[in-house]
Amino acid sequence: MNLALPVLVPALPALGAAAIFATGRRAPGFARPLAILPVAASAVLALVVALQLGTGQVLEAATRLTPTGGPEISLAIQLDGYTSVITVLVGLVATCVQVYSTAYLKDDPRYPSYAALVSLFTAAMFVVVYSGDLIVLLVGWEVMGICSYFLIGHHWETADARSASLKAFLVTKLGDVPFVFGIFLLGADAGSFRISDVLSAAGHGQLGHPTLTALLLLAGVAGKSAQFPLHTWLPDAMAGPTPVSALIHAATMVAAGIYLVARLLPVFLLSGAALIVLAVMAAVTMIGSALCALAQDDLKRVLAYSTVGQLGYMAGALASGDREASVFHLVSHGAFKALLFLAAGVVIHAAHTNSISAMSRMPGLRRRVPDAYWTTGIALVALVGLPPFSGFFSKEAVLTAAEHAATGEAITNGVGPASAVPATAGWIVLVAACLTALITAAYATRLWLVAFHTPAAVPPAAPAPAPTGAEPGAPYSPEVDEADPATAEPSAMRWPLWVLAVPTMGFGIAGVRTDWLPALLDGGSLRPTPVTAVIGTGLAVAGILIAWAAWRSGTARVTAARLAAGRPLGPTAEGRVPGRATTAPPAEQPPADPGRTLLGPLFGPARHGFGVDRLYTALFVRPVAAAAKLVRFLDREVVETYVRGSGLGAQLLGRAVRLAQTGNAQTYLSALLAGVVLLAVWAAV
Repeated sequence: MNLALPVLVPALPALGAAAIFATGRRAPGFARPLAILPVAASAVLALVVALQLGTGQVLEAATRLTPTGGPEISLAIQLDGYTSVITVLVGLVATCVQVYSTAYLKDDPRYPSYAALVSLFTAAMFVVVYSGDLIVLLVGWEVMGICSYFLIGHHWETADARSASLKAFLVTKLGDVPFVFGIFLLGADAGSFRISDVLSAAGHGQLGHPTLTALLLLAGVAGKSAQFPLHTWLPDAMAGPTPVSALIHAATMVAAGIYLVARLLPVFLLSGAALIVLAVMAAVTMIGSALCALAQDDLKRVLAYSTVGQLGYMAGALASGDREASVFHLVSHGAFKALLFLAAGVVIHAAHTNSISAMSRMPGLRRRVPDAYWTTGIALVALVGLPPFSGFFSKEAVLTAAEHAATGEAITNGVGPASAVPATAGWIVLVAACLTALITAAYATRLWLVAFHTPAAVPPAAPAPAPTGAEPGAPYSPEVDEADPATAEPSAMRWPLWVLAVPTMGFGIAGVRTDWLPALLDGGSLRPTPVTAVIGTGLAVAGILIAWAAWRSGTARVTAARLAAGRPLGPTAEGRVPGRATTAPPAEQPPADPGRTLLGPLFGPARHGFGVDRLYTALFVRPVAAAAKLVRFLDREVVETYVRGSGLGAQLLGRAVRLAQTGNAQTYLSALLAGVVLLAVWAAV
């Protein structure tokens, strides 16, 4: 293979970003082609590289960047089946996002900088995936962090976007600090930062601190991949443009942490304690985020918590020792989650609100956005994990991995011994994943029914605009509207949905065929076992039925209450596109919410993330803010007082000296003689 091809994959988006930065203000018309063409070409090249590499092949090349007096830093590239499948996903999603954004942000004056940052973000993810050296990987890792800061805060004129971007940056950096120390420790133990050398040292038991190294790396993974306890930044990041959410959640930033653990899994298999910590982290993340998703009113926050939970599935598969299942679910999830976010953007443009309760009061919404309606349904079925869509096969692969780990027969596919995976980790992941499957089906069904299928019966005689504000007290991440709700979405916002719907429906077949995806990865089987297939599908169906029953019951209660109050049931005329009104009519009954029924007393805490943000505010934010105020006081009132005092003293001394300079020679001679006399007396004594 010509090495120029894999080098061009990250280089083209980076060059496109540089070109947009250079010409964006002077020639904004070039921003769109410079955004789309390099990324699309990079996606094609990633596919070509994957096809040329084939299955079961590894390609490595490196050149030394600089001597360090210790482990050398190399500009290294390492290609295998994992890099092939992930780079194709990144290229596909990034291309769809760039095309989609040309319509979504068509009137945004800051579109050129946005497009350049998306291209740079994509290039950084390619660097992370292709890199064969941990230090170079760290460069791509940090570039993604700074790009996410600017992209989440794209609408910096709003307080929500500013605070969300700052929170994302600080929380991920909190994990990156120990992550950097973990890389340094790993390089010191292995004598090299080359990933191949690190894995060789791990295979021969030459790492001196495997548990400490793994735990330090997990801190960075928890921040970047939004795992408990550093998950809180991701729901708030919904204040950024919706296409950015699709890119972050599907194929770049949050996937980077999972990819890193998969790449370095032999290191983690040296520490059973680290695997148990990873399993507990994944279990808490899965269950907690699914409960939070069931209580959210903001459409994008539902999807954000869903991403956190699905990343927990991937982390759980890694804790069970099966990186094949983890990456299978990563790619499957990347397709259907990108589809969900881009479809959500279409719905939000049509409804002019993120609130699913407000959408429920908009009759005809699903007929207003038929492409988004059907593709959202496809993606939600994949998220729930029903056959034959891709989410079913990848979710069942995770459950199968956890089942084997729980019985002491972990599927490591030759990466390490099966005995290295504690059975406890398998049981933790298996139980949590099954419970999460049930809750995931419930919140996906709730989203579908409340947003699109709340019945609207007899419309009022004089229809009023439907309310578009969020429920009082509900966390809400409003986005600056960039489209006229009375205008149909352009084709650039519609055809990417159907492009992503294809892998959402069909990618699972690649995991079933042993000569396809398994041969590209470690060669193990990704077929679900009958037990896990029945249990997983049964739990998904049960979750759907439970949510549907709660919705029907709640709808009946709301209907009865409205009829008893003598109010008509439909808030707007059928098919009417709602306007921008932001307040509900007096005493309007809230829509039937199965989440409120199913969660009961947990609904309030789950809606606010079980108070984790408040806890962090009390434990960290307020003490740090108080310490900052104290430092400010000491600096201004103490340090500056001494500085001002020394300046005042010098000024007074200068005045005294100036008064002594009279210009009278007799005074100077008298002072001189007096000094001589004093010196003589002092010498005599």
